[in-house]
Amino acid sequence: MEHISFLVAVVIITALAFDFTNGFHDTANAMATSIATGALRPKVAVAIAAVLNFAGAFLSVKVATTISGGIVNEKTGLHPEIIFAALVGAILWNLLTWLRGLPSSSSHALYGGLIGATVVGVGMHGVNFDTVVTKILIPAIASPFVAGLASWGATKLAYAITRKGNDAATTKGFKTGQVFSSSLISLAHGTNDAQKTMGIITLTLVSVGALPKGALPPTWVIVSAGAAIALGTYMGGWRIIRSMGKGLADIQAPQGFASESAAATVILTSSHMGFGLSTTQVCSGGIMGAGLGGPKAELRWSLVRRMVYTWGLTLPAAALVSGGAALLAQQGTWGVVLVGAALVTGSGAMWMISRRQPVDADNVNDVTAVEATIPVDLGPAATPTPASTTVAA
Repeated sequence: MEHISFLVAVVIITALAFDFTNGFHDTANAMATSIATGALRPKVAVAIAAVLNFAGAFLSVKVATTISGGIVNEKTGLHPEIIFAALVGAILWNLLTWLRGLPSSSSHALYGGLIGATVVGVGMHGVNFDTVVTKILIPAIASPFVAGLASWGATKLAYAITRKGNDAATTKGFKTGQVFSSSLISLAHGTNDAQKTMGIITLTLVSVGALPKGALPPTWVIVSAGAAIALGTYMGGWRIIRSMGKGLADIQAPQGFASESAAATVILTSSHMGFGLSTTQVCSGGIMGAGLGGPKAELRWSLVRRMVYTWGLTLPAAALVSGGAALLAQQGTWGVVLVGAALVTGSGAMWMISRRQPVDADNVNDVTAVEATIPVDLGPAATPTPASTTVAA
């Protein structure tokens, strides 16, 4: 029993570590465009996001129950080491995509990790694939398009309404609006993403009999998950903020307000319905829609393609890593120790690599650095030019 209790504690700590990575990985979802347009100073933006992420964790538990009693079958005999393996795969994928500055889905990394570890640990019957399809895969495909279309329409409307207004006053008004719209996304992000860690911890407690099947997250789980994601959010995740704020398109204040408003609406609606969608994909879709809806209708398609490829790889890649970790963890204590060592070593190595070219609040809006990381699209007879990183739609 002491061994089980210690392992449960390790799983809970690892789940909160994932929540922390989720926070800094996804700060860009709410604040990238506000930072890019100058509506908020970088440090102020992440502080606001952190507070509202924490508050959002208390608004609902429907997404948490989708994980703890929806994706996997609680009756199949899941053990803490399987959940631990799932978290390892999710964390490593989060850190890898953060290192590359790619806005991938922390949610899908977690889902993939949970699915891969469960299939290896208890078999295919341990995963409720109908729930995976209806509440994860379908929303994953639909939500970026819905957010993008709404953002495109809102951007067109914003420019149509203000085309005869004073440019300076209009920009100031939209920047003020961005403070509220980005804050709403932060609240929505806490409502959606903090719940995923709540669901994992609850599932762990159910697996050892500490909670009955179908139980809701206890208060201490809600508080700790909210605090972990808030702390991670405050750390910034500047690499992805740079990619989303300056890498996808040159977003102006009206576009930022439109994209944030559209994304917040989609996220809050899905949270109310219990859909575990990716806030990253929703917000990225909103930014792309705003970019295409702006006066110049442009996107940097090279980064768009890399990002979409990453979205498609996230769930299977995390599942593969977590499946291997689960196979090792099931061998006993030494297997769990090796999986933990791999997590620490991999995380440390990626952090050390990131220090070679640090990104922080001071250089997050460095457009030159953004363009240097984006492959240039060249035709058969094209000549390389710095401007070729931006392609008109």
